[in-house]
Amino acid sequence: MFGCNEREHDRPEGSFLPSAPAFRLLNARVPAAFLTDGVPAGAPLDTDDCAIVDILIAHGRFGPIRPAGQSTDAAPATLPAADLAGRQAWPRLVDMHTHLDKGHTVARTPNPTGDFPGARDATSADRTAHWDAADLRRRMEFGLACAFAHGTGAIRTHLDSQDGGRFRDQAAITWGVFREVRDAWAGRVALQGVGLTPIDAYATDHGRRLADLIATSGGLIGGVTRPTGGLHGAALAEIDSLLDRLFDLARERDLDIDLHVDETGDPAATSLDAVARATLRHRYEGRVTCGHCCSLALQPAEQAAATIARVAQAGIWVVTLPTVNMYLQDRAHGRTPRWRGVAPVQELMAAGVRVAVAGDNCRDAFYAYGDHDMLDTIRAAVRILHLDHPLAGAPALAGPVPGATMGLAHAGTIREGGPADLILLPARSLNEVVSRPNADRLVMVEGRPLAARIPSYEALTGGSAPW
Repeated sequence: MFGCNEREHDRPEGSFLPSAPAFRLLNARVPAAFLTDGVPAGAPLDTDDCAIVDILIAHGRFGPIRPAGQSTDAAPATLPAADLAGRQAWPRLVDMHTHLDKGHTVARTPNPTGDFPGARDATSADRTAHWDAADLRRRMEFGLACAFAHGTGAIRTHLDSQDGGRFRDQAAITWGVFREVRDAWAGRVALQGVGLTPIDAYATDHGRRLADLIATSGGLIGGVTRPTGGLHGAALAEIDSLLDRLFDLARERDLDIDLHVDETGDPAATSLDAVARATLRHRYEGRVTCGHCCSLALQPAEQAAATIARVAQAGIWVVTLPTVNMYLQDRAHGRTPRWRGVAPVQELMAAGVRVAVAGDNCRDAFYAYGDHDMLDTIRAAVRILHLDHPLAGAPALAGPVPGATMGLAHAGTIREGGPADLILLPARSLNEVVSRPNADRLVMVEGRPLAARIPSYEALTGGSAPW
């Protein structure tokens, strides 16, 4: 354990940290990507571009960050200290694309085929049968509790907002629960909501009402670039007019936009290019996020390069969901998949597009696994997307990039004046971070070790674990 000798291993987790309101963390190894105010002058850097620094923590905030051994330049030498001995210190991470309202439904409504059509149909059935306020609240709270315990500090969740017709006003129910949960978790996890519906809904009265509901709920307008009941594929004939309608609704209400785009292996799916053109047409640069963008990886090189250049020009943020896209894409019974299902992330970043990694679905029909653990997600992303050799840039995709996308000044960063939220890892190099699950990480919130633990699955059904 951190800063402890062998005889201290039986001490309570986090007990090596001083209990004083102000203390120093010595010899912390921090990836430079998280130090968004810059690496302190003179701080040693290792081969992973990690700085060895001393961090002052006072009254729940980060104070000055100094090169290792120089903390007394900013604080009295008598101030209590804990020595990390060169182990990794990360900020709490950011999951900017997930689905808390779908989560943890796989046991009651499985996807028997494991593919996208099966996921769509199973989710529709589960929504119709079960998604009342109590069910939504229980599963969303469970997902947040998992994320919080693992060290996630900010989440953007997409919320199914289809027209419930005569059955129930699903959008109103879901957004009502979201607002309650967001308020209840304020100060623990920063939570944003995005309206999720097929894009053709915005040409209807429901789309206008939904836009109003999103605006009054402080959310983002969003959707999927496929028709109601359909699949991602070749662009809709009316995609431009539907996007114009969406952008008009967004501008009238001053809403940012977050879309599910081209979640398919069909290279004829070109909605990303249409979204980029609409962003430029409506002068909405810097206010649009596109998730998935899978088909871009299978398009001819010149076509893909032109789209990527337009995405960069439009200032579109791209979110890649590597675990879920690798799970769903190119799936056919009895056949091994031939590609990884993910967007061409390296080409996007090389063109100047800001790319984030996120967790997406968790234990539902779209992805049967997961635990809302962004550290696990970035570890998987490194392997799937080849974000290594060097590893130095990978941490940014789960920290400052999605934090900036969400408009949160300090999320995913370690900077003076920000909340002293950290994940302390029993690893020295980034290779060691990626190589193990780091189940014995220590999460700190506002300078204190987190007492919360990962909830038991029994909590989903009103029971509790026997320990």
